[in-house]
Amino acid sequence: MEATRIGLIGCGNISRAYLAATQSFPVLNIVACADIDAAAATKTEAAFGPRAVGVDELLGDPDIEVVLNLTIPAAHTAVNTAALEAGKHAYCEKPFGLDVGEGRRVLELAAARGLRTGCAPDTFLGGGQQTVRALIDADAIGRPVAATAFMMIHGHESWHPNPGFYYQPGGGPLFDMGPYYLTTLVNMLGPVRRVAAISGRGFEQRTITSEAKHGEIVDVDVDTHVAGTLEFDNGTIATVAMSFDVWKHSNRFIEVHGTKASISVPDPNQFGGPVMISDNDRSWQEVPLSHGYTDNMRSLGLADMCAAIQQDRPHRCSGELAFHILEVMSAFQRSSDEGRHVEIHSRVERPEPLIAA
Repeated sequence: MEATRIGLIGCGNISRAYLAATQSFPVLNIVACADIDAAAATKTEAAFGPRAVGVDELLGDPDIEVVLNLTIPAAHTAVNTAALEAGKHAYCEKPFGLDVGEGRRVLELAAARGLRTGCAPDTFLGGGQQTVRALIDADAIGRPVAATAFMMIHGHESWHPNPGFYYQPGGGPLFDMGPYYLTTLVNMLGPVRRVAAISGRGFEQRTITSEAKHGEIVDVDVDTHVAGTLEFDNGTIATVAMSFDVWKHSNRFIEVHGTKASISVPDPNQFGGPVMISDNDRSWQEVPLSHGYTDNMRSLGLADMCAAIQQDRPHRCSGELAFHILEVMSAFQRSSDEGRHVEIHSRVERPEPLIAA
């Protein structure tokens, strides 16, 4: 399989994880990087090797086949669009867009140009979640009837060097962390049928305590506590809570409860982690992982997309999957604002599972 020549746009905090992990996949060759802050691109070149160029130069390079879009959420649609218009496939960090309209326009443009779109998260391809998927598919818990998903912390201002965008549209706990949890649920259970939710915010401002901007005040322009219920096409009912307003909690990341047993799913923001099953009300039993990719393998989804292009098969972290997740996330706010269930119109097939290690 030939290496795919990739151009990286957005040399921020998450890019280091991608650049480190790409070295594990021969199909990936990041040859150029760009950022609106030229110094960030220069630092990336020094640390990892791809040549630092301007955004226009990267998009105009005929040798670059795929653009890896790691910009902030507000720029995802613009950069994806620019990449597709330049004749390149586009793979971006989550979320797929700020709203359903943005996501739909990107999908329509890609279809019109005969190009691929992909989107994080790819953690559901890791050994932990693929083990869970295999167990559910093998009827280990019976028919799924209920699920829970909890991501509740006190925000990112204590550690992130530039946390302001987490409190702007495209941020907040739902758009920041929701894709990990919701994609995991869809990978296990299939598409979502409808959503009912209530959301709010605990603080109107946040004080940054991380070193780079210590003491700066940022306004909170998005809801920071979201609670909702999802109904899936297969009938499963899931309870979901996403929050930046909680100091500490003791709930598990994700659980799925079936007619035979319950399964505890590891952190969907990681690739590995313990998988546990219980068929009684007394104890959990840890299950050995059946699949590989348990380290921090961010770029696994990108590697799968590049391989899929060469093999002429569907890729797993598809734009269509990301669009479905975007529609579900958008439905949380609509449901809260309008006080009603919101039907989800998009449908997506569960991604093909990986082969066991």
